[in-house]
Amino acid sequence: MSNITFTMIKPEAVEAGNTGAILNKIESSGFRIVAMKKVLLTKERAGEFYSVHKERPFYSELVDYMSSGPIIAAILEKDNAVADFRELIGATDPSEAKPGTIRYEYAESKGKNAVHGSDSDDNAQIEANFHFSQEERF
Repeated sequence: MSNITFTMIKPEAVEAGNTGAILNKIESSGFRIVAMKKVLLTKERAGEFYSVHKERPFYSELVDYMSSGPIIAAILEKDNAVADFRELIGATDPSEAKPGTIRYEYAESKGKNAVHGSDSDDNAQIEANFHFSQEERF
């Protein structure tokens, strides 16, 4: 069990002006923001981040989407961070997400689901290290 997780507020949620509301929901759920930045991923950088999906049919579309506008990358801290954040964001498909979850409230579709959340403690570390150096964490 880890005390950190990684999230990205995805391009459509940033574009829709939902960043503040999503961050407020995260903080009011007991998460502490350890590091945060707004970045525009290049296609190359998005491709690196999602390299685990390289052989899947949706890979190119995913890379194009994640490099289509700014994202908010953040490391979050809380006991049981990964599991608690996965519960807070809700199901990948917003039509299956529980009321009150981030995806229920802010996602447009299964493909444009507002936020990314690490799916394991190991991936939380990998994803956090991909976006942030140790010096950028507070």
